[in-house]
Amino acid sequence: MIAIISAMQEEIQALLNKLENVTIAEKGMRKYYTGTLFNKKVVLVFSRWGKVASAATTTQLINDYNPSEIIFTGVAGALKDSLNIGDIVIGENLYQYDVDCRPIFKKFEIPILKKEYFTTQNQEKLIKATSLFLKEYNNYITQEKAQFFDITTPSVSIGNIATADQFISSSKKVDELNLQLPSVLCVEMEGAAVAQVCYEYKVPFSVIRIISDKANDNATIDFPKFAKSIASNYALGILKNYFA
Repeated sequence: MIAIISAMQEEIQALLNKLENVTIAEKGMRKYYTGTLFNKKVVLVFSRWGKVASAATTTQLINDYNPSEIIFTGVAGALKDSLNIGDIVIGENLYQYDVDCRPIFKKFEIPILKKEYFTTQNQEKLIKATSLFLKEYNNYITQEKAQFFDITTPSVSIGNIATADQFISSSKKVDELNLQLPSVLCVEMEGAAVAQVCYEYKVPFSVIRIISDKANDNATIDFPKFAKSIASNYALGILKNYFA
């Protein structure tokens, strides 16, 4: 069984709409949807925002459903000028940039685990699935929806991602993060927490992030609308190819 997590239900609504033979279990104020998606047995859940919420959800998934892998999908804010709204980042190394236990440990190092980041699996397979999705882009995203969010020619990158319990909407903070973690492409609030739990339980994991904003002073996008009309359909198209 493959587990799919998002922070908001809107981010996986298109997947839920395609889910067959659905069973719903309520645990810890969350709904876990099991069923068949593109001939694969899956469980879908939205974790809610933040590291604690996503870590709790991931732990529940692993203990109750024993997934063969976990995929997190959702939106993120770009830290690099080369990334535009609608672009896709396949996570490579996941950092928790709000962890700072100096002088006992190095900045960003997770105590006891002695790791500054967690590395994902299945990157190349996800890149291939995403590249196929981009070729079929108009089958999933209408021109009207793309234009509404100023999406022109979306691209896909493999890169590092930073996670913290912070919503970044400041150019000053973007500059700080680029200085501290120059390899990081985008920022979000769940990925590295999911990655840490998966690492400790030895479950393969991967992260798909769709750029919804530039994480700066202009980060005022309608997130629920973007998540439902754009990010959700991205997840549908990418995972359909991934499961093929």
